Amino acid sequence: MSRPIEGQLAPDFTLPASGTTQSITLSELRGKRVVLFFYPKDDTPGCTVEACAFRDLSTAFAAADVVVLGLSKDALGAHEKFTGKFDLNFPLLADTETVVSQAYGVWVQKMNYGKPYMGIERTTFVIGSDGQIEHVFSKVKPEGHAEEVLAYVGEK
Repeated sequence: MSRPIEGQLAPDFTLPASGTTQSITLSELRGKRVVLFFYPKDDTPGCTVEACAFRDLSTAFAAADVVVLGLSKDALGAHEKFTGKFDLNFPLLADTETVVSQAYGVWVQKMNYGKPYMGIERTTFVIGSDGQIEHVFSKVKPEGHAEEVLAYVGEK
């Protein structure tokens, strides 16, 4: 599927979330801005850097009235371990069937040592309180990304 662009309504979803016994439905967060960051895999070096940076800036995101959600293909059990190991303070969503990753156009063919495989392309969407996509950060580098997103949401 093609990637939604700024100004389009963000594809709605309901997914199981770490740290809660309930699922999270995007449309139920209307009225708040949402940072939805897609990352490849729990407890890998780049994903840990990215997730811990969002954790460390959680007070600033909360002060900006922004909800932070991480999403990968990992199962809820892996998310719970990742959350516990690094004391993550925001929900991680389990998109085990890649339905949401496909709807957002981040489930793509990648290469590893010359071999193609399917995986999540690290991408962050800022979703406005009206449910529309405000901004897309594509092909994200983990280092400094959370700060970049905070600077964006802080100025808007």
